[in-house]
Amino acid sequence: MAHSNRTNKTFNFEQSLNNLESIIKKLEGEQLSLNEALEHFEAGITLTKSCQLTLSEAEQKVSLLIEKANQDIEFHPLPVAE
Repeated sequence: MAHSNRTNKTFNFEQSLNNLESIIKKLEGEQLSLNEALEHFEAGITLTKSCQLTLSEAEQKVSLLIEKANQDIEFHPLPVAE
């Protein structure tokens, strides 16, 4: 089951953000019992960690792509017009 979550990373990330926003609205706007508030808070922490991991992986990938792109660039001096 974990494998299918990794293959749908973009969808899961977007869905996790939507779920996190929903949790925040519930915590801010609804009169929840302490138990309900704690459950929502715990779910929010779990979603936050998952989103942070996904963003960290994306940041590493972007850094590697930029590094590779910089290695592939060859610099040639431009001819000077007289």
